[in-house]
Amino acid sequence: MKSSSFSPPPVALMERILRIQKWYFSPVLHGAENVDAQRPALFVGNHGLYGLIDSPLFVLELYRQTGVFPRALGDRLHFDVPGWGKLLTRWGAVEGTPANCTQLMESGQHVLVFPGGAREVAMRKDEIHKLVWKQRTGFARMAIQHGYDIIPFASAGCDMTYKILYDSQDFKRSRLGKWLLKRKPVDNLLRDGDTFMPLSRGLGPTLLPKPEPLWFQIGKPIPTTDYAGREGDKDACWDLRDKVSASIESMLADLEEQRAGARRRGVRKWLLK
Repeated sequence: MKSSSFSPPPVALMERILRIQKWYFSPVLHGAENVDAQRPALFVGNHGLYGLIDSPLFVLELYRQTGVFPRALGDRLHFDVPGWGKLLTRWGAVEGTPANCTQLMESGQHVLVFPGGAREVAMRKDEIHKLVWKQRTGFARMAIQHGYDIIPFASAGCDMTYKILYDSQDFKRSRLGKWLLKRKPVDNLLRDGDTFMPLSRGLGPTLLPKPEPLWFQIGKPIPTTDYAGREGDKDACWDLRDKVSASIESMLADLEEQRAGARRRGVRKWLLK
């Protein structure tokens, strides 16, 4: 990966590409004042259902309001898909390895990561606006090692654009699921069923996502100076991780309250019952 070879696209180009999504989901971003474009930071947030609806809109609003276009660290699954991985690379994403993250941070770039990764994208029926980070502390370790502030952010609404009908738990309990997961290639691909994408319906009986208003909140930066030199200390990494997750969970709760009014305005009051 050559981090220095990437140039972010013009804001106007992103606006054109995402024009329909912006109109449909009416994204709102709060907290842009917490971003210092001149001070590289690690943006850490929750991943929405399927991961493709809210992330581009968050990056666009962040870029438009602050001038910051963060380089995203993606799950390796993305880069294994022919064509898709190349498209993500074109838009600045890199595989989320420690080496790639180090290269980005050493070159002073803003970085974005979703610790929940593919597991959080493949959400279960009871995981709306829940962080599913398992034992991951790598983002905290990298931030401490490179002296990066962590900027937490929350994305609310995406998890409600679809109603999940059949999730990973259903798949793993099914006769077919049990049979398939005994096959090593399938088990490796689906990571013991964790990355089985849920089957859902959107607006009415269709696959069109519901027009949920997508609201984003950027929290206050969490400095890592107090942890300097302790990137190898598990307790330090967990403590930092807990601060970040607590900030995101608090913002998600606030956003859901604030979004309530937007869900009842205009045609949404009939479509989002």
